[in-house]
Amino acid sequence: MGMKRVKEILIATIGIILLGPSCSYKLSLNGASIPANMKTIHVDFFENNALIVVNNLSTQFTEALKSRIRNTTRLAVVSGEADATMSGSITGYDFAPVSINATANNVAPIAGASRLTITVHVKYVNNLNKKDNFDESFTKYENYSGDIAAQEQTLIADINKQLTEDIFNKAFANW
Repeated sequence: MGMKRVKEILIATIGIILLGPSCSYKLSLNGASIPANMKTIHVDFFENNALIVVNNLSTQFTEALKSRIRNTTRLAVVSGEADATMSGSITGYDFAPVSINATANNVAPIAGASRLTITVHVKYVNNLNKKDNFDESFTKYENYSGDIAAQEQTLIADINKQLTEDIFNKAFANW
């Protein structure tokens, strides 16, 4: 390696060290790219406006989203004015068969497996950088077999985890 190449590498390394602290975005291990000047976020209560209403779905989803933000960022989740806001509603909660099992003796076929689908509409407003704002729906599902009653809360928790991951990535990881 020539002396000229060593100088180039040394200058580039010093430049990175000197310019690094002036960057306006902070990268974290979870892939989030949150502006350094963003300190707070307000998460509104997500009402369940779906045709099928599950009593605790709104609370479970809202708390799952707040927890996702609290546990993976440095942002403070606040009530009232904030650097960013998430609001919206649960717009879909549906069951549908995904496979059918035949039956004997002229009995109607039954669902071999079913799917629970949840859709959430989210409006994200970044008061520090309007180009990051979005207003869109997110949908996730889980398949299950048998009676929904025994599995519903576990399915909801699993779907909420997927939904909050997608919403988080859209807001903070620019995916």
